[in-house]
Amino acid sequence: MERLDVAPQSPDRNLALELVRVTEAAAMAAGRWVGRGDKNGADAVAVNAMRVLLATIGMNGTVVIGEGEKDEAPMLFNGEQVGDGTGPDCDVAVDPIDGTTLTAKGMTNAVSVLAVSPRGSMYDPSAVFYMEKLVTGPEAADVVDIRYPVAENIHQVAKAKGSRPSDITVVLLDRPRHSQLVEEIRATGAMIKFISDGDVAGAIMAARPETGIDLLLGVGGTPEGIITACAMKCLGGTIQGRLWPQGDEERQKATDAGHNLDPDFVLGTDDLVTGDDCFFVATGITDGELMRGVRYRAGGATTHSLVMRSRSGTIRSITSEHKLQKLRAYSSVDFEH
Repeated sequence: MERLDVAPQSPDRNLALELVRVTEAAAMAAGRWVGRGDKNGADAVAVNAMRVLLATIGMNGTVVIGEGEKDEAPMLFNGEQVGDGTGPDCDVAVDPIDGTTLTAKGMTNAVSVLAVSPRGSMYDPSAVFYMEKLVTGPEAADVVDIRYPVAENIHQVAKAKGSRPSDITVVLLDRPRHSQLVEEIRATGAMIKFISDGDVAGAIMAARPETGIDLLLGVGGTPEGIITACAMKCLGGTIQGRLWPQGDEERQKATDAGHNLDPDFVLGTDDLVTGDDCFFVATGITDGELMRGVRYRAGGATTHSLVMRSRSGTIRSITSEHKLQKLRAYSSVDFEH
């Protein structure tokens, strides 16, 4: 079917269904490495698969959130041009595997993630790698504030959902830096779900009603915060963040870059992604609350993905059946090994 001409300033409305092929490819490549104990090997094949498929997408994309400076990545680095050069000018955020350790250990909730928004709309997180985050779904999006005490936010979420603090489940990364936060959550009677890795998936879980998760708290990656913001624009939830520089050197770097480190300064969803037409796609690598992982069978694989667009608010759950022999005929990605 012939495509309509697209104005360069806004992504095409069909872009989401093209983008899901990218995360499907990355997930199928990474899926072969589940439980093999090699997170770098898994990441390498996922990055390659994502890059190959991105080159086929009808957009003029610039990677804003890439494998990044922190990972010293040779591919999908910040500033790399992706897409086939036609169509809309876009900011692109990639995370070929959100949860490399989860993949290597065969644990739940490893996903492949991609977000796209109009060019110039994504916040530049390069000066500070970490941020303190609060994420919740649409029911409580307007009543939480990351500057509130933890107990107050849990109370507000419970009230908005017509429940009690003891009914609330908070997801957070299992890190020593969160020991005080854990005590404060437990003091309210709320439950905790610890995750060892992958706080993009954790954030989406906090905004989806069927997961049993109500709130994400704690310090995680700043790049993942921008990807989460794209998803929150689609889901109607909220992310609030405060930059969390590690040490004096990073603090100075952030100050030199013009970032506001005042603890009362909060980056909201619209600060992290200013565009009103963004896309978020994710494909499960391992099973989790959000999606099923990749299933392999003789000559084929099945994937489960979430596909979202902020302008329409449409959220699609897509199960795809792939015939690997046919994929091999037109793709340079090896899904067999």
